[in-house]
Amino acid sequence: DERAEILAEASALKKLATDYMHPEVGVTATDGAAFGRNYFNRASAPETEDTDEAEERALVLAEAAALKKSAVDYMHPEVGVTTTDATVFGRNYFNRPSAPETEEDEFADERAEIL
Repeated sequence: DERAEILAEASALKKLATDYMHPEVGVTATDGAAFGRNYFNRASAPETEDTDEAEERALVLAEAAALKKSAVDYMHPEVGVTTTDATVFGRNYFNRPSAPETEEDEFADERAEIL
């Protein structure tokens, strides 16, 4: 009597543990009271989103896409930066061939003697 109750409780606990550890199995219900009607996604449901909400949703999605692009750029620096904007290119005034020599002759001679 008591042993049967303990085994039934252990069996119920095992079923609960299996359901918890394997969510891919899904839930099966045969009770008619467990089912309900979805009043929001049915075909005859009235449209509830107005223009302001649609514009806000579009802005949020655009911002999320920009944040995703920034995150990908940050996490993958090996991809590099590609740009075609002419204003982002600069001229290197220090290492160009026509740059004037910045080291004076005295220091150059002294450095050459040391080396």
